[in-house]
Amino acid sequence: MFSKLDNAFAFQSTALGLRAYRQQVLAGNVANADTPHYKARDFDFTEALKEAMSGRSSGAISLMTTNARHLDAGGAPLSPRLDFRTPSQDSVDGNTVDMDIERGEFAENAIRYEAGLSFITHQVRMLVAATQSN
Repeated sequence: MFSKLDNAFAFQSTALGLRAYRQQVLAGNVANADTPHYKARDFDFTEALKEAMSGRSSGAISLMTTNARHLDAGGAPLSPRLDFRTPSQDSVDGNTVDMDIERGEFAENAIRYEAGLSFITHQVRMLVAATQSN
C-alpha cells in the first residue's frame, strides 16, 4: 500500500526537490551579484526532472539495506549538473550575474514551487476525504 502512495507522490516530490535546489542555486547567484569574476549558474529543470524520474540521473546513489524488511528507497538523485549562464552583457569585473534575469527566474521558480505544493495538498485532501467517506 505504501508503495502505491509513494508512486502517486513521486513525480511531485521529485519536482519539488529540484525546484528547492534550483531556488538555492538562483539565490547563490543573487548573493554573488557583486563578487568579481563570479559566474552565474543554473540547470535545465525539465531535463533534470526527466533524468530523475527515469532513474538515469548521473549521480544516483542507492541506499544499503541490512535487513530484508527495510524499505527500498530506490536511487536518490543527487544535484543535477550545473551549467554556467551565458552573459547577456559583458561586465568590467567578469561577473556574469544579470539581476533582472535572476529575479525573473527566482520569481517564476517560486511560483511553480508553490503550485506544486498546492497540487500535493489537494491530492492529500482527496485521499483523506476518500478514506473518511467509508
